[in-house]
Amino acid sequence: MTDTISMNTESEENAALNTSFQDHLDLLDSAPFWWKDMKRKAFESYCTLPAPARNHENWRFAKIKGLQPESIDFSAIPSISDAQSLVNRSNLVSKRSAQFVFADNQTIQTEKLSPELEAKGVIFATFKQALAKEPEILRGFFMKQGIDLGSEKFAALHTAFVENGVILYVPKGVEIEDPFVVYNWAASSKIPTLPHTLVIAEEFAKVSVIEAQFSADEETANYSVGVNHIFAGVGSKVSHTLLQDYNEESIGFQINSNEAAKDSLVKTLTVNVGCRRYRTETHGQIMGAGAHVEMLSLVAADADQEIDQRTLQSHNAPHTTSELLFKNTLADKAKTIFSGLIKVSEDAQLTDAYQTNRNLLLSNTAEANSLPGLEILANDVKCSHGATTSQIDPEEIFYMNARGIDKAHAHELIVYGFFEEIIERIDCEELADNVRQLIQTKFKKKLS
Repeated sequence: MTDTISMNTESEENAALNTSFQDHLDLLDSAPFWWKDMKRKAFESYCTLPAPARNHENWRFAKIKGLQPESIDFSAIPSISDAQSLVNRSNLVSKRSAQFVFADNQTIQTEKLSPELEAKGVIFATFKQALAKEPEILRGFFMKQGIDLGSEKFAALHTAFVENGVILYVPKGVEIEDPFVVYNWAASSKIPTLPHTLVIAEEFAKVSVIEAQFSADEETANYSVGVNHIFAGVGSKVSHTLLQDYNEESIGFQINSNEAAKDSLVKTLTVNVGCRRYRTETHGQIMGAGAHVEMLSLVAADADQEIDQRTLQSHNAPHTTSELLFKNTLADKAKTIFSGLIKVSEDAQLTDAYQTNRNLLLSNTAEANSLPGLEILANDVKCSHGATTSQIDPEEIFYMNARGIDKAHAHELIVYGFFEEIIERIDCEELADNVRQLIQTKFKKKLS
């Protein structure tokens, strides 16, 4: 039986989206009731939540027009003609624990866990697999971290239509050295990409995850709304690295959050080089004494790209630390926005938190906006924030020109040095080398 969802407008766009949602629900006959009910409520929220507005602090400086999923068919059935080619291109890391490759939300490659990890109780599964075999774990953690940095409407859209994310569960005391890897390829202009990575590390577990979001080609405009949530138990260590290189015709959102329990260590590192417009939100929630959270990011933007970064470091327990370092380079008419807040509750005495945003302008027409902030309710803390925006020193260019290096390649070398502070903190050296190659490839396209 088809459920009816009331719409707050009678527009053709909303009517088409409502039809797509009904089609989506009709394909979930075997899914648990709670999964379908959650999706119904999320779709209702999407329809009733207001669209982003420039007068909202969380959307300050951002372009608002064109963010809605126009001409996107959320019920379209993917037809992937080059699946093996995409699998072959999913080669960032050769040594890994297991891997999933998705294209337009469909699984095109599955690498199973080793018998040893299975015996220890590790779960690495798609949502479809988890709904069939481990529904209670998924129910206990899926979308259980609040969305509070401005993209609530897009998070509701994601929840309503997501079908094939990844859940990684690591039991108490299990330490895994080799990373788990997830690829999400966007191939069609009509089908939205909805990547979702959910990581649950129990007490004293150790795990790392590498996630890649790529376009299948350079011309097809894609629309992506991604989510990753990390739950780090007492004394656990979790590392998550995300590489985003959608083509520059695409629009993307990425909503990240992590919850760090007592004495845990969480490190998130994001590399953003793609998308015409891309918004990323990262919330580090430090919930237990002795926890430490690192939030690292680099952006290489050119042409007319707009990369919008919103962050929150929430300290809710005493004796906790956090470090944020976001570095951006901007060429041509590129634009970046960084808006970050360190928030310390009354109970979070002896907090030690840092927030730094550094922008390097490679042209006179690039624009970098920085809005760092502090909200401190405790009286015994050490917190600082800072932002710098600068251009390349002409003397550096002159020095390189005198040695036969032209201006464009001089900019390239300076950018490599600027980003190395972030890249050298990637745990996997093979991945770090591939990140360097990713940046080099972007410059080669620009110079060609």
